[in-house]
Amino acid sequence: MISPVLDRLASEDPIEAFKWLPTQFKGKLKLSTAFGKEGQVLIHMIATHSFPIEIFTIDTGRLFPETYELMDKTRMRYGVKINTYYPNTHQLQTLVTQKGSHSFYESVENRKECCFIRKVEPLTRALLDADVWITGLRASQSEHRQRQKMVEWNEQHQAIKYNPLIDWSKEQVDDYLKTHKVPYNKLHDQGFASIGCLPCTRAVEAGEDERAGRWWWEKGDKECGLHVRVPA
Repeated sequence: MISPVLDRLASEDPIEAFKWLPTQFKGKLKLSTAFGKEGQVLIHMIATHSFPIEIFTIDTGRLFPETYELMDKTRMRYGVKINTYYPNTHQLQTLVTQKGSHSFYESVENRKECCFIRKVEPLTRALLDADVWITGLRASQSEHRQRQKMVEWNEQHQAIKYNPLIDWSKEQVDDYLKTHKVPYNKLHDQGFASIGCLPCTRAVEAGEDERAGRWWWEKGDKECGLHVRVPA
């Protein structure tokens, strides 16, 4: 069944895909959002059409106040339930006790360890019963994301991963937000193109790609591990 589903999703626009997916999967369609602009576009599509798609987010415990503000504003605006997943308490306590609160600045290995505990492990729990994992990834966000496909089988989570906005431009996203008056994070107006944890995010400079403000002290792919492709 997987191959026909992948082909169908790859040929549909998001609204049509969201209409069709519930006819194939009952109750196990999940949108992950960190409340970036792309996530807000998808939440608007889902909420205004009452599509039976679960919305969830991961609260790392170190998000910007503006992000929490947008979470609440989004819930109230659209009347949607947003399931929130948190890091494993024991793992997080052990990390901070052994290495302190800012070990991620000391090495790439430490940073990836922090991201795993605060993001990757909670995502694994969130997707345990998912048939389709929907994300707001866009190819133009970074070189790494240019290698992502619109739809593919995700071996790690044993689910179809669907990136309906992968071919959208930043301008298309901004136009959608403006046209539909969709709320977005205030930090975007201050030069923050991609918004994650407060200690690990800065505004981007002219000419930098959208992910340059994440873990800016490192070189290479600016990813936390949530969207690393694992070959089937």
